Amino acid sequence: MSPRLHVVHVSRPVSEGTAVVALSYVRDQLERGWNVTLVCPSDGWLGYAARDLGARVRWWQSRREPTRGVLGETMALRSILAECPSDVVHLHGAKAGLVGRLAVHGRTPTFYQPHGWSFLAVDGAKAGLALRWERLAARWTDTVVCVSEDERRLATERAIDARTLVLPNGIDLAAWPRVADAERQVARDELGLDGGPVAVCVGRLSQQKGQHDLLDAWPEVHRAVPDATLVLVGDGPDRAALEARAEGLAGLRMVGARTDVRRWLVAADVVVAPSRWEGMALVPLEAMACARSIVATRAVGVEETVPDGAGAVVDLGARDDLAAALAHRLRHRDEADAEGLVGRAHVESGYDAATASAELSTVYLTRLAQRRPAPR
Repeated sequence: MSPRLHVVHVSRPVSEGTAVVALSYVRDQLERGWNVTLVCPSDGWLGYAARDLGARVRWWQSRREPTRGVLGETMALRSILAECPSDVVHLHGAKAGLVGRLAVHGRTPTFYQPHGWSFLAVDGAKAGLALRWERLAARWTDTVVCVSEDERRLATERAIDARTLVLPNGIDLAAWPRVADAERQVARDELGLDGGPVAVCVGRLSQQKGQHDLLDAWPEVHRAVPDATLVLVGDGPDRAALEARAEGLAGLRMVGARTDVRRWLVAADVVVAPSRWEGMALVPLEAMACARSIVATRAVGVEETVPDGAGAVVDLGARDDLAAALAHRLRHRDEADAEGLVGRAHVESGYDAATASAELSTVYLTRLAQRRPAPR
């Protein structure tokens, strides 16, 4: 039986993919009988879901922007951590990684999971500053948890000198069962979609997720497939700009944040993931779990996720290639369905969240044993 550890997870993202991954770790560790505390802001679903599982939750006010409010957030987090001493601190996302490592300073075994390197999210001098910080903070990091080999390769190439663990994201396959053949039409009827081909893009409406690039490509797709519909599922800081852009586009629907994301994926013929940067996106895994063809951009981790025969991966910024790949699958839906079956088999073969969570817990114990002095 595993020792009764106390693990503190700190997360600034409180929704979307990062939160899904963090919650899977919390669930696994609680099932092991460990004490688990989650420290996060209250403006998303993560803290409430963790509390429902039985974790202790401490609210921590933090802005998403990487450089705003750092001093106050560090002091607040240091105070919270002082009140709940732990065996391991696990930091999720760039903001938690910044504030958490300033607060802990390596005094407690610290795992940092960037879920996408901070220096990929900015340009110019800001990117250089972010990279210098990652190099400096490595000395206060026991283990950097990379969600893809691409993410670890970037750490090596950019001289981030830290011990790394590659732990690919996974999904709860029990929550993503195989889709029956008739279920697509049922979902379309429920969601008010007509009989034409449907592409779905799920993600936070932001520069990172690439919806701007997708809308640039969509007119070409719609010319090739006039009865096609593109659905954007999600909300975020770029919603107003994308809504303004969408006003002049035919065949486009924006449905906002939804709790029935799986139904939209089931309704799709093709799922589009046009991200500009990632660590390893969950949406392609979820799309493949629904046996849906995936068209994605070559962001970090994507080629590891989407195997040959499950869809198409195009270069970043290659708008014509994105449009052509999407239009081809909307025209040839039988081919897209065959790709979806390849994707489903791929997800079943090695992307179960339970496996990733179990490996992480084993690594916690190993790292703790390595840090503790040997008995005389």
